[in-house]
Amino acid sequence: MSECKTIAICNQKGGTAKTTTCLNLGAGLARNGKKVLLVDADPQSDLTTSLGIEADAQEKSLGRLMYLLTEDYKPIVRDTVIHHDEGMDLLPSNLELSSMETRLVNAMSREKVLHNLLKDVRKDYDYILIDCMPSLGMITINALTAADSVIIPVQAQYLPAKGMTQLMRSIDMVRNHTNENLKIEGILMTLVDGRTNLAKDVINAIRTNYGMNIRIFDSQIPVGVKAAEASKTGKSIFAYDSECKPAKAYEDFTREVMSGAERQKKRDKASITR
Repeated sequence: MSECKTIAICNQKGGTAKTTTCLNLGAGLARNGKKVLLVDADPQSDLTTSLGIEADAQEKSLGRLMYLLTEDYKPIVRDTVIHHDEGMDLLPSNLELSSMETRLVNAMSREKVLHNLLKDVRKDYDYILIDCMPSLGMITINALTAADSVIIPVQAQYLPAKGMTQLMRSIDMVRNHTNENLKIEGILMTLVDGRTNLAKDVINAIRTNYGMNIRIFDSQIPVGVKAAEASKTGKSIFAYDSECKPAKAYEDFTREVMSGAERQKKRDKASITR
């Protein structure tokens, strides 16, 4: 049985630092000796571009793999994987993925196309991180169906936090129909400006409304220009400026994710031996 952990980074709201979180968590895990595959499940291809790869120049992409699978071909996923200098692998995306939203409607086992695509490479990795698009359409449902757990980045502002209810309904729907074992890894507060009362109020509201049932990560990603600058250079925040505050926050966050994974492994082993 593979011990790979597949995590979807998901929020239907845009601008919550999903891509930045996916990239830097992946880099943080790789820096800790973990084998990591990043999956760009967004036709906007921000993750691909942020790793310094020209999305439109890629003939092989996630969208192409999913298309071939729906046509009953058996594509070799490893042939599409790109290796990044920081020790991570990437399944790139481009605009071809956007056509899959409508194509999946008539596909067999439409919610499990991505799951079936990734199951052959799980043995090669410790972690697979899926960067979801800011939508709750079929591609995102595929990502949640393929995942063991989901991390929800939430911007410390009122409107992004308000949209949590819709996301929770979608997660419950996936649990009820396509992935009963899907867990919520936790909520990560991002773009936090600790000087403002609004950020403090939103964080308190999230803890009050969800903290009893869902882990709220202790790490908070501060607002700052360094993370945005890093993505323009094709590097993680660690390679760009390892001493800046966002880098320190993502380092702490990586440790939290790893410790959570270790606790889950122990629980799983204990349940098997009973």
